[in-house]
Amino acid sequence: MEPLSHPGPPRLSWIDTLYGNFSYGADDYDAEGNEEQKGPPEGSETMPYIDESPTMSPQLSARSQGGGDSVSPTPPEGLAPGVEAGKGLEMRKLVLSGFLASEEIYINQLEALLLPMKPLKATATTSQPVLTIQQIETIFYKIQDIYEIHKEFYDSLCPKVQQWDSQVTMGHLFQKLASQLGVYKAFVDNYKVALETAEKCSQSNNQFQKISEELKVKGPKDSKDSHTSVTMEALLYKPIDRVTRSTLVLHDLLKHTPVDHPDYPLLQDALRISQNFLSSINEDIDPRRTAVTTPKGETRQLVKDGFLVEVSEGSRKLRHVFLFTDVLLCAKLKKTSAGKHQQYDCKWYIPLADLVFPSPEESEASPHVHPFPDHELEDMKMKISALKSEIQKEKANKGQSRAIERLKKKMFENEFLLLLNSPTIPFRIHNRNGKSYLFLLSSDYERSEWREAIQKLQKKDLQAFVLSSVELQVLTGSCFKLRTVHNIPVTSNKDDDESPGLYGFLHVIVHSAKGFKQSAHLYCTLEVDSFGYFVSKAKTRVFRDTTEPKWDEEFEIELEGSQSLRILCYEKCYDKTKVNKDNNEIVDKIVGKGQIQLDPQTVETKNWHTDVIEMNGIKVEFSMKFTSRDMSLKRTPSKKQTGVFGVKISVVTKRERSKVPYIVRQCVEEVEKRGIEEVGIYRISGVATDIQALKAVFDANNKDILLMLSDMDINAIAGTLKLYFRELPEPLLTDRLYPAFMEGIALSDPAAKENCMMHLLRSLPDPNLITFLFLLEHLKRVAEKEPINKMSLHNLATVFGPTLLRPSEVESKAHLTSAADIWSHDVMAQVQVLLYYLQHPPISFAELKRNTLYFSTDV
Repeated sequence: MEPLSHPGPPRLSWIDTLYGNFSYGADDYDAEGNEEQKGPPEGSETMPYIDESPTMSPQLSARSQGGGDSVSPTPPEGLAPGVEAGKGLEMRKLVLSGFLASEEIYINQLEALLLPMKPLKATATTSQPVLTIQQIETIFYKIQDIYEIHKEFYDSLCPKVQQWDSQVTMGHLFQKLASQLGVYKAFVDNYKVALETAEKCSQSNNQFQKISEELKVKGPKDSKDSHTSVTMEALLYKPIDRVTRSTLVLHDLLKHTPVDHPDYPLLQDALRISQNFLSSINEDIDPRRTAVTTPKGETRQLVKDGFLVEVSEGSRKLRHVFLFTDVLLCAKLKKTSAGKHQQYDCKWYIPLADLVFPSPEESEASPHVHPFPDHELEDMKMKISALKSEIQKEKANKGQSRAIERLKKKMFENEFLLLLNSPTIPFRIHNRNGKSYLFLLSSDYERSEWREAIQKLQKKDLQAFVLSSVELQVLTGSCFKLRTVHNIPVTSNKDDDESPGLYGFLHVIVHSAKGFKQSAHLYCTLEVDSFGYFVSKAKTRVFRDTTEPKWDEEFEIELEGSQSLRILCYEKCYDKTKVNKDNNEIVDKIVGKGQIQLDPQTVETKNWHTDVIEMNGIKVEFSMKFTSRDMSLKRTPSKKQTGVFGVKISVVTKRERSKVPYIVRQCVEEVEKRGIEEVGIYRISGVATDIQALKAVFDANNKDILLMLSDMDINAIAGTLKLYFRELPEPLLTDRLYPAFMEGIALSDPAAKENCMMHLLRSLPDPNLITFLFLLEHLKRVAEKEPINKMSLHNLATVFGPTLLRPSEVESKAHLTSAADIWSHDVMAQVQVLLYYLQHPPISFAELKRNTLYFSTDV
């Protein structure tokens, strides 16, 4: 239940107590498993942090104090112990009963807050007012509206829960509640001012101080405690806490509601509204926790923490970084023997008064750090995927827990290495007194979050200081308990029942944006998470000199266990003096950023799902839909044989009287003419509408093809080439030879592998072979420019392998059970096959046909 400012929780029924002990996330508990107070401590000037991560589902067990084995509560008659999620609608009643009881307490708290408002207003017009009308309206802003909304909701929901049956519907009530969240936005915007006003009034007026320190909250109906004393500050925090609780309950209701139940779409819509609301208001809210006092006796609070990669002495080190109200502290977790309390070791700290961000022109070039080769990073990903598959197989076969733990340990080691070696975006901070520090991040979003959080704190009147060894020890000692990020962000740290994420293709249309105060050159980028970190996947064109850009650009983004989509809005900088010396790129300004959860139930539909994401007053409209990987394997041949897309390659080359299809030759020529030095060529998504336009002109054999190609964005041309190969009725390397390619690449003996792989090329139909060799030489030329375009042979093999070589639908259905298995089982081998040929000395068609020596294999 929601903790109040008095000893001991209110007495509730067994259901309510059970629901109150549900663990929604690690932040609610300290390291020893003891529950922490949700609300801010008295006397702290904190802005609340709203937890927007309802991805952790409640476990049906009460947590023990020692953090050990869970203790099952005693169920009432008629409800079987250990109710499993998704079996029947009994869990819905359980969730709703707990929520209803906490809703009653919440309404009582709002009532207690409103109680002094009327007499205070009455005295405001007298000769001796306690508070002015303006002060009253500021402190109690929107409380009456929030009370009325929840009272109506409670009065409507209560009879439905009390007269429960399997057909009861209440989704419309939650949908209505979610639609009224605008009142909470207004409350949150005013929250800090309300607290400050209440505190000033308490200091200047003893009568108000007495009122605000002892507000009487009525106990729930089944509680012996008739009233409880609570401070006004604690009660003003309750609406903040409530939004999160409502969102978590929606998540759980949806989990235990059958898809065909009439409530399902209504709850889904309510959850979407709530999650978007939380994302939007968290842009303006600081998460802070009380730590220790500063040397001046002021409260020092934790604002933000997380794992970052620091470049130290020429090598990468994973650090846990803690941002307090007046200091940034970089630490690492000490190694301790079993059973001992874990502690952090402080590596360095900078008082925020001394911390500066060097501008691009001021910063020195990075200390030399050996970049991790791309192919080794890809190998790690493949190992991780293979280990995931092995773990799933062991679990399915009820294998030994020791074997599973061994596999999990291996997976963690690979994920840790990937997390350590993949970030490349520099984040530099400098101490005015001399030393600079460099972090490497995987995402511009993350860099912006850290920079903004620090700059926001620096707006206050901060003073420089030096911590004594004792003060530093106390501050570092507090980090373990105060941390909000408990685990390194790798999938092996996730619970088994957490979503594995989405595997397949996310189609996103970035429509438009509004809310800019002045004209600028604007564009957006899209990031998705993969293997525990975020990567940039797509970028719109720059819309010049506007306050309302209308991009209407569509992108196809490949997802590899992704759970979130981030949209970043930038103002383009054309000033060449502002160059980042770490990567020689002009630094553009982030003007807004936002993140949404990729809920499988929301995005896995055939229809486009349109939404708006709010970021710093800017609203970006976008649409998305998702295609699972198994659906993307389906190839639909074109019914009209006049075009080139979806038509057999032999038909196209015969019609054109050419050895290589015209579309392949033209796209390759254009990429080599003006795109071979483009960063991320073939990896960065082209605009889908441009790709579709090119597809149409190639299909129609339009005479304006060359003119259109010369004007088109190079990423769209690269995307058109990839789309052509993907839409072939069968892959370029053919369905028939697919099993043999898989066997050939797995051979250990180099000579046997060489003979087999060359024989398989000879076995291809001539148009397929000539086109493949033509593409192979082109990709080698692209990789020669790797220092500029960042596309290695391995990167290109990763992009093209699954396009040129795929299992047939029959093959994939026969062997695979899940989307994650598809990725690990197929893509690893497909990439290796193409990489083998890319790393091979030049292969000529004539020589292949002359050479009759081959390794015998059944094809």
